[in-house]
This record gives sequence, C-alpha cells and structure tokens, in this order.
Amino acid sequence: METILLAIGLVLVVEGLVYALAPSLIEDLLQALRNLSIEQRRMIGIACLATGICFVWIAKLLGA
Repeated sequence: METILLAIGLVLVVEGLVYALAPSLIEDLLQALRNLSIEQRRMIGIACLATGICFVWIAKLLGA
C-alpha cells in the first residue's frame, strides 16, 4: 500500500511542477495532442504505459 501511495504522490509532484513552472507549455502540448490522430494518441499511451511498467519493474529489482 505504501508503494502505491508513494507512486501517486510522485506523479502528483511532477504534474504540479509542470503546471506551476510552465503553464503555457501545457497549452502548447494540449494543442499538439489535438492535432494527432486517435491512433497516434493511443500508441503514445501504450508506449508510456510500457515505459512506466519497465520503470516500476526495474525499481522493484533494485529494492524499492
């Protein structure tokens, strides 16, 4: 349970930093995402999911 809370907390920290430090960059990113097709967005999502799973797996191997 503590690992899940740690992971959610870290995601919120990173998300908060992006919105606090570069809010106009978020607007540009959202516009760029609107210009992508649904299939391209789906592939980006799958790639992010796979990368996240790999990071979690490596962290667990390292003793996290």
